[in-house]
Amino acid sequence: MNDKRVYLYDSTLRDGSQARGVDFSVSDKLAIAKALDNFGIDYIEGGWPGANPRDDQFFAAPPALAKAQLCAFGMTRRAGRSAENDPSLSAVLAAETPAVCLVGKTWDFHIEKALEITAEENKRMIVDSIKLAVARGKQVSFDAEHFFDGFKANAPLALEMVQAAYDSGARWVVLCDTNGGTLPHEISAIVSEITKYIPGINLGIHCHNDTENAVANSLAAVQAGVRQVQGTINGIGERCGNANLISIIPNLMLKMGFETGVDDLQKLTMLSRLVDDRLNRGANQHAAYVGASAFAHKGGLHVSAVSKDATSYEHIVPEIVGNERAILVSDKAGRANIVARLKQLGLENLANSDKIDELVAQVKTREEAGYAYEDAEASFELMVRRQLDHVPNFFDIISFRVMDERRWNAKGELITMSEAIIKLKINDEKIMQVGEGNGPVNALDGALRKALASHYPALQGLRLTDYKVRILTPQDGTKAVTRVLIETTDVDGKVWNTIGISPNVIDASFDALYDSVTYKLLR
Repeated sequence: MNDKRVYLYDSTLRDGSQARGVDFSVSDKLAIAKALDNFGIDYIEGGWPGANPRDDQFFAAPPALAKAQLCAFGMTRRAGRSAENDPSLSAVLAAETPAVCLVGKTWDFHIEKALEITAEENKRMIVDSIKLAVARGKQVSFDAEHFFDGFKANAPLALEMVQAAYDSGARWVVLCDTNGGTLPHEISAIVSEITKYIPGINLGIHCHNDTENAVANSLAAVQAGVRQVQGTINGIGERCGNANLISIIPNLMLKMGFETGVDDLQKLTMLSRLVDDRLNRGANQHAAYVGASAFAHKGGLHVSAVSKDATSYEHIVPEIVGNERAILVSDKAGRANIVARLKQLGLENLANSDKIDELVAQVKTREEAGYAYEDAEASFELMVRRQLDHVPNFFDIISFRVMDERRWNAKGELITMSEAIIKLKINDEKIMQVGEGNGPVNALDGALRKALASHYPALQGLRLTDYKVRILTPQDGTKAVTRVLIETTDVDGKVWNTIGISPNVIDASFDALYDSVTYKLLR
């Protein structure tokens, strides 16, 4: 067996679903399982048959996987029952999966206090369950729950339990840091000791992140000899989460020289974001390897160096993991930032403009007033073009008015409706439109796009997908200056961000809307 091969075991669909705020539908589980298989994960833990209706539905019609082995999770038989007559174990073994993962106790504290049984009975539960699973043709992983705590408390007993699992036919004996309290140096020492009794090619590691060490612990275990790593996508899981496979995989492959079933790391960022999308939550911008800020450069000194040689401030080429470099523009920006950003935007012809220094000064002035161009790339491009080039005047705003009405409807319900009236001019034609919405910005957005629709059909299908307001001068109370950030998406899935600043939140919102529409028409 290749000693440099590490097998990847994903438990997102089971362990990850135990995280606060995570609730996968059956369709979510199917989509994620297929994405994991396509990426090159070796084992995909689909859930716990018999534990809940969704997992039962998932295993009733399991996804067809090309590379990965689908795995059903469960526990060893209960005390006082035979393995053949334990309903929970039977449900796991009945699942149409080539592999199963059975969890059992290895800490004397849990054996005596939680299960209230003898160590000998606990051992028989492990042995009987694994032997039955192997007899049914299953490849077995044994999750040694609380192993590291158990080993520190009573090493001979913990070792006896995992040795029994291995001797009974378990393909993988997985050492679990269930409470997440073990540190990397402890993991290394204990795993090194276990490899004297069980070969590393049959050992796995399962870490939780309660001390922010789950990734480090997993890598330490691999360095000490284990060859299966369990974790979840983006590290989701109970309490502080599980070991994050999104970080572990590139570390194994790019930093430590190990081989995995992944043949295209460029899919890493896409996989990370797919899971976030399925959970309807924003991606962690600062996530290692895949975050939007992972290869973002803001300080002028950094950008100047990166423009000459990216390795000066980047540990890998971002495209290797499907990410991309970002040059941020802010009040910290120097000439190098602006020039690099212009080149990224495809505006090389403007990068040599004699007005660059003026543009740098304008950026600093506007950022001091509250603009944040690092989060509003579309507004930045428009500002650059207005300063250095030309932006067509697609339409002129004559006026707009927004009204809110709070009233009781015919059903006796208290409702608030917003109405916006906008007047604008396209060439010599004056247009007036009315829009209604569940808020003044929604109404104004609707009125503006209705007024432009006949002249600019490209605006059809435009959606405002995010709207953020930040109070910049809270000491001014209701007179405070506000910053509005708007995210817009078109029918092709393209996304851009625009910004507006004003003491009047409607005014700030309209400026951001105006830039959003202008950017689409310019593109």
